[in-house]
Amino acid sequence: MASRRLAFNLHQAMRSRAAINSVRSPVTRGLATPVSHGAKTETTTLTNGFTIATEHSPWAQTSTVGVWIDAGSRAETDKTNGTAHFLEHLAFKGTQKRTQQQLELEIENMGGHLNAYTARESTVYYAKSFNSDVPNTVDILADILQNSKLEKSAIERERDVIIREGEEVDKQIEEVVFDHLHATAYQGQPLGRTILGPRENILSIQREDLESYIKTNYTADRMVLVGAGGVPHAQLVELAEKHFANLPPETPAAYRSTAVAQKQKPDFIGSEVRIRDDTMSTAHIAIAAEGVSWKDPDYFTALVAQAIVGNWDRAMGSSPYLGSKLSTFVHNNNLANSFMSFSTSYSDTGLWGIFLVSDAATRLDDLVHFTLREWSRLSLNVTEAETERAKAQLKASILLSLDGTTTTAEDIGRQIITTGRRLTPEEVERVISQISEKDVMEFAQNKLWDRDIAISAVGRIEGLLDYARIRGDMTRMLS
Repeated sequence: MASRRLAFNLHQAMRSRAAINSVRSPVTRGLATPVSHGAKTETTTLTNGFTIATEHSPWAQTSTVGVWIDAGSRAETDKTNGTAHFLEHLAFKGTQKRTQQQLELEIENMGGHLNAYTARESTVYYAKSFNSDVPNTVDILADILQNSKLEKSAIERERDVIIREGEEVDKQIEEVVFDHLHATAYQGQPLGRTILGPRENILSIQREDLESYIKTNYTADRMVLVGAGGVPHAQLVELAEKHFANLPPETPAAYRSTAVAQKQKPDFIGSEVRIRDDTMSTAHIAIAAEGVSWKDPDYFTALVAQAIVGNWDRAMGSSPYLGSKLSTFVHNNNLANSFMSFSTSYSDTGLWGIFLVSDAATRLDDLVHFTLREWSRLSLNVTEAETERAKAQLKASILLSLDGTTTTAEDIGRQIITTGRRLTPEEVERVISQISEKDVMEFAQNKLWDRDIAISAVGRIEGLLDYARIRGDMTRMLS
């Protein structure tokens, strides 16, 4: 299971706490294939609205192909929260023409790797295989997406599996803190719900709920077939025409009102949630302001600002003299064990903030105060040197993250379903290079200067000042 908050959040949609293998067969050695960043992303849209997007590397021996769906837990109701993830589990439990055993053996005999994950705004099914096996791989993906049996016996078995999965996730404090952060920032709204859903929903979800979710969201206009590696674009288009041409072009009228309701822009609510547990040795605190969407003109500026605040971890032996001013101050004053800045984007909103871990229980107010003071500094005094450092780190992170067919496919799929087109790494690098310290300060003035914040805190947090004091402290720093 991968972290939901990857470095610089470039692939935030790639992983969630539900990002686990539903079917995973051993991967044959030698499947790692480098991808040329000079390759062109080609796109084609079928008459029903289904999109195919590829980046072809002629010398690659393997390919990653997958279907990215513009729907996740946000496309649920309070009653059906958890359906998208539940459906992901059932997709590998047999179809009209393949039993679960046949499905697993077919992938295993290819030496391939079939995987899936659910996020708040997307669901993804993808596979990595040799180029010669791409036709069979696309056939399998199309089969599990369109012909899953959703048998009652499989539904009942998966309830316990998902409940146990939720219990394991609840032991991961960082995941718990970020779930609570979403819940308080987007109270009573689809984006505030968890991906796995509450226990009572997992025990009550029925086949009808799963079928309704498919009819509402698994439509051609919300799906993209992505290929990266040795598969040529023309071949994938041909396979898409064969296997996906019969998908409904859009959500049927009977389900359209539900789909529209979940696409409404959520309101960011300045608020907090605290779970005090003095048996824990550390405090885990996430603080966020409303950030930017995937399409926001300041998307990359937000990432540069995030990189200026930086990340730091005492356990990793990080130098106190890193470029991040906050890391130097926190280290010198022994205020925290670690911190991680983040910029999480969604289709129409985002969270920009920081995650802090500290065993200095009596100094949490100092930690939060000086963290918010650093945020305020971003509005007033950002140097050219630290901006250039942050830009260099960001560009390196982007290029290093695209080191194989799977990560390239992830990048293509995420960008196509969120923005409608893919910026190549070269274009991204060019956009980042043009960001100045003035741009960063303008971003901070618009998004951080005297703005409401959401706070999620778990653990030994008795030393954390109440919300009104923290919010008032922000205002005083600006006066």
